[in-house]
Amino acid sequence: MKPMNLTEKIFAAHLVGGGALPPAGEVVTIRIDEAFTQDATGTMAMLQLEAMGVQRVKPLSVNFVDHSMMQSGFRNPDDHEYLRTVSQKLGIIFSPPGAGICHFLNLENFVKPGMTGIGADSHTVNAGGMGAIYFGAGGYDVALAMATGEYQIPMPQVVKINLVGRLPAGVMAMDVILKMLSIFGVKGGKGKIFEYAGPAVATLSVPERATITNMGAEMGASTSIFPSDERTREYLESRGRGADYQPLAADDGAQYISETEIDLSTLVPLVALYPSPDKVETVAAHLGTRINQVCVGSCTNSSFENIASFAELLKGRRVAVDTLLYPGSRAVAIQLTNAGYMTSLWRSGVRVMENGCGACIGQGGSPVSKGISLRTFNRNFPKRSGTPDAQVHLVSPLVAAASALTGVMSLPDRAVEINAVPQVDDTASFLMPLPEAEAARVEVIRGPNIMALPDFEPLPSCLVGEVLLKLGDNISTDDIQPAGVYLPLRSNVKEYAMQATFNQVDTSFSKRAVAHRDAGGHGILVGRENYGQGSSREHAALCPRWLGIRAVVVAQFARIHVANLVNFGIVPLTFKNTADYDKINQGDKVSIDVSNLEGDLFMEVNGEKIPLVPAFEPKDVAQLKLGGAMSQFKATYCK
Repeated sequence: MKPMNLTEKIFAAHLVGGGALPPAGEVVTIRIDEAFTQDATGTMAMLQLEAMGVQRVKPLSVNFVDHSMMQSGFRNPDDHEYLRTVSQKLGIIFSPPGAGICHFLNLENFVKPGMTGIGADSHTVNAGGMGAIYFGAGGYDVALAMATGEYQIPMPQVVKINLVGRLPAGVMAMDVILKMLSIFGVKGGKGKIFEYAGPAVATLSVPERATITNMGAEMGASTSIFPSDERTREYLESRGRGADYQPLAADDGAQYISETEIDLSTLVPLVALYPSPDKVETVAAHLGTRINQVCVGSCTNSSFENIASFAELLKGRRVAVDTLLYPGSRAVAIQLTNAGYMTSLWRSGVRVMENGCGACIGQGGSPVSKGISLRTFNRNFPKRSGTPDAQVHLVSPLVAAASALTGVMSLPDRAVEINAVPQVDDTASFLMPLPEAEAARVEVIRGPNIMALPDFEPLPSCLVGEVLLKLGDNISTDDIQPAGVYLPLRSNVKEYAMQATFNQVDTSFSKRAVAHRDAGGHGILVGRENYGQGSSREHAALCPRWLGIRAVVVAQFARIHVANLVNFGIVPLTFKNTADYDKINQGDKVSIDVSNLEGDLFMEVNGEKIPLVPAFEPKDVAQLKLGGAMSQFKATYCK
C-alpha cells in the first residue's frame, strides 16, 4: 500500500462511499464527526437549520457563546436565549456566556485525535493541535453538516513543515506561527493543509501546537495538523480524557507537495506589525516603540501555560499601560486562581476580563485614538480594534508582558518557570442535549431582533448593472461586514446590511446599492488579490446579497468566502488576465452573460469583453442558478 501522510489517513477514514482519495483540487465528500457555531454565526446557522426542517442533528454539535457577551440592550441576550432553546430542541450542546472561547473549549472537551470537524469560525483549525482535521466554514455549510453529517471541500494539497531544534528561552509558539507567516504570507496557504512533523514536535505541548494551527487561518490554509503522540496523550490524561487518545502520524515515505524546515532554536521573538499578520519583523528591531495598551488572550494564546508565563514575568511588578486579559475558558481561569496567578495579576494592575473573545473582535477593549496596542491575538486588520486610527501589533505573551511593564516594545528580561497545577474540569457549564421526546416539547424563543431568513430569487440569464465598488488587495470580511459594535445586528439581515456593509470603505455604499437594486440593477463588486480573507462570517456574503450584489469579480479569492458567496447566490468570478482589473472603474455600466455558467464567461464594459474564470466549482452551478444554497435545499428536499 502507498505510504500516506496524516492528512490522507484521516480523509481516507472519513471518505463518504469509500474508495480512493481524489487528486488535489477535486471535490471530496467526507463524514464529519463534529460541527459547531459561535453566537456571532450561530443564530443565522440555526435559522437555516430550522428552515431545512431538521428535527435532530446528526454529528456531535455544539453552540458556543463567546463573541457578543456584553449584553448591552436586548439583542445579545435574546440571541443567546434563542441559541439555548433551539439547541435543546435540536439535540445540540449549548455552551453559555462565560464558559469560554469556542476553539479553546473545543480543544479542552470535545476534540479527539483523528476526528473531522467543521465550525462556523475561521479559527476552527485550532483543533489541528490535537491531531484532528477541522475546517472553518460559513454558517450554512455548518448547518448542512449538522443536518447531514457530511461536508464537501476541494481536496487540498499537503505541505510538510519539518520542525527541528528547540525553542530558546523567551521564544514561544506564537513566534513559530509568525515565522510561518513571514514565509508563506496571508495567501500562501490557499488550497493547502500544513502538516507539522519532525523531532521538534515532541517539544511542543498541545496548547502550543494549537497556537500554531490556529493562525494557519491567517495564511489562508484549509487547515493545519500536528501528529498525535505522547504529548497528546499527556494532555488528554491531564483532562481526564485518556480514553480519547490514539497515536497518529504520517507513514514513512509519505508524499507531500512541498516541504519547509524550521529550526526552532534559531527563532527570536517576532512581531506582526499593523496592518497585516504577515508583516513580520523582529521585536529587537522595534525596541523602545511607545505603546498604549496590551491585550492577552484570544483563541490563539489563552491557555493556562500562556497566561501563567505572562503572569510570572509580571509577578511583583506593576504594568505601565492599560493591560487586559481574556482567559480561554472558565477552567483556565480557575486553574490560574488555584496556581495563585489571578491574585498576582490583579496586584500587577492587570484588568481580568470575561472568558471570551472580547477585544479580539472589537467587543470592548478598544485602544485610545491613534494608540498602539500590543496583542497576543491572531488579527490586526485596520479598524478591527474599534478605534479607526489605532494600530495593533501581534506578539507572544512574554513580549506582551515585558512591554506592559515598560510601556514600550520590550524583550523579556528573564526566563520564567510557571507554577503547574492540575487542570480543571468545567463540563458542568455545558447544557447537554435533551432526550428526543423531551426535546420535541421545547419552545424555541425568538426575540424581536431575530429576522426570518430572506428569500432570494434565481439567477437571471444576464447580469446588467453597475460596478458599485472597486476595491484593492486583501479585502477582509471585516472590511465587508465589520463586527465589533455591529454584532448585535447579526440576526437582523436588513439592519446589519444597511448599517454596516462596507461602511468602513464607503459610507454611501448601502444606500447606493439599495437604490440600484430597487431600480432593477444588479450590483457588481470588483477587487484584486485575496478578497474575503479573515473571518468565516457568512454575513459578508448574505448582507451584500440582500443589498442586490449578484457578482464579485476579483483577481483571487480566499477559500471560505467563495463558498459563502455561492451559498447566497452571488457569482464569484476571477479575471483571466489580472491586468484587466485596470480597465474597470467604479460606476462603470457592465453586463455578464450567466446563462451558461459552464461555458465561456465575459464581462462587457466600456465596449470591451473582458474574459472571466469561474471561482466556483462545477457542482455549484445548479445552486447559483436557483439563487443560493437554501433555494437548492428546498428544491431538492422540500418537495
